[in-house]
Amino acid sequence: MDVLDERIVEYLRHDARTPVTKIARSIGLSNAATGRRIARLEQDGVIQGYVAVVSPASTRTLEAFAEIRLGGETSGDRMAQIAALIPEISEYFVVAGDPDVLTRFTVDNVEHLHSVINTIRRQENVVGTKTLIVISAWNRALASR
Repeated sequence: MDVLDERIVEYLRHDARTPVTKIARSIGLSNAATGRRIARLEQDGVIQGYVAVVSPASTRTLEAFAEIRLGGETSGDRMAQIAALIPEISEYFVVAGDPDVLTRFTVDNVEHLHSVINTIRRQENVVGTKTLIVISAWNRALASR
């Protein structure tokens, strides 16, 4: 990735709907060259997708995090297996220190949250959890709009 690719990524990180023409103009390339760079960044896995950031308040759901402590060796593969079983998990991070894993998920209500946490706790190698419910959130990319 060169400096122009980095600038393209920053534009798309800030607003994935930024027109190619606007990006091209700002970095001094043609629309076609900029479009090819974006396609290459997608193909190379630098850009892994585009998402809509939806306000949890508008969907009437709860967003939560669960810290997970695993017994034995910590494995990203094991966590991938657990995440595959629990569709509410939107992402997870294997981290250094305590806990071993931080998961992020969305549930319909507190009863649904309880069910998801119990499902996590029943998984092999899970020795403990700590749940955090999101009260409000801030996002740097969205705040600058």
